[in-house]
Amino acid sequence: MQKFRKGKIIFLTLGLLTPLFLFTSKVNSGSFGAEIFCTMRDGGNDHESSWDAAYTYIKKQKGGFFKVSPKQAAAQITESVIRDRENFSYCVEYLDNLHPNRKLERDMKKEAERKEKEVQEKEEKRKRLEKELEETNNEFNDETLDRYSY
Repeated sequence: MQKFRKGKIIFLTLGLLTPLFLFTSKVNSGSFGAEIFCTMRDGGNDHESSWDAAYTYIKKQKGGFFKVSPKQAAAQITESVIRDRENFSYCVEYLDNLHPNRKLERDMKKEAERKEKEVQEKEEKRKRLEKELEETNNEFNDETLDRYSY
């Protein structure tokens, strides 16, 4: 019975400590990745070179079988900058470059809404013109046409 208890305690301890070790390196790599990105941008480097340096560092620190995607790395950098605003206050203006697809998605959504509204307006105009034409045709019935025929 004591072996079962000891095994259970060891299993629970490992179960609680393992996530701490796994996530600590991820947080640290994201934090230092943010420091690399922000320092390079503040130093006058362009977005691409700063991003490449930070992303390469984050990928290298992660290791393992699965690699960090660019979206995950950008999210880690953003999270680190937001969490530590005092140290990275100069870097907030560069965060929008990490997520360029969001701006593109918003623009595409606005364009789609504009086109849909335009189609609806054309359809309403077409229906209104058809109604007017029908009313006009009703006014000119066969009697009117017979009266003017020679």
